[in-house]
Amino acid sequence: MSTKEARFLQQIEMHNGILYKICRIYQDNAEDQHDLLQEILLQLWLSYDSFRGDSQFSSWMYRVAFNTAIVFFKKEKRRQDIFSIPSYNNLPEELHTVREQEVQLKIFYNAVQRLNKVEKALIFLYMEGQSGKEIAAILGITPSNVRVRLNRTKDKLKYIIKTMGYEF
Repeated sequence: MSTKEARFLQQIEMHNGILYKICRIYQDNAEDQHDLLQEILLQLWLSYDSFRGDSQFSSWMYRVAFNTAIVFFKKEKRRQDIFSIPSYNNLPEELHTVREQEVQLKIFYNAVQRLNKVEKALIFLYMEGQSGKEIAAILGITPSNVRVRLNRTKDKLKYIIKTMGYEF
């Protein structure tokens, strides 16, 4: 293994959680998420020589991953799986809270699937704890535009979740 490959793999290993989350936001089933992950990894490797170190590796990786996810999303036919929540009435009491959190997360990700590509990126970066300035740099918009769009996107998510018949 070359030094370049070792550096690349080390960087990917340090930030692989980001990639899994992006895949989950842009694809709603496990097979598509896996395919998207493979495509993102390929694009990261193919463009690795373009990483000059002017920014953090994670910022560069976000940009490549988001762009790849958007292109992948456009190419794929979207399947609308029927959203169902399994019954959990027979679970022990202490597992109800965990199961309710899983259900809420599933509802949230289903709602995120209905956002446009920029809104998905905004929510993802916000949830990752990125600052407005960092989000602006990654998405190529101004920090004030980040604030406005993020607030609108949060409101839109609340509305989507409400129209699905849920509130939390």
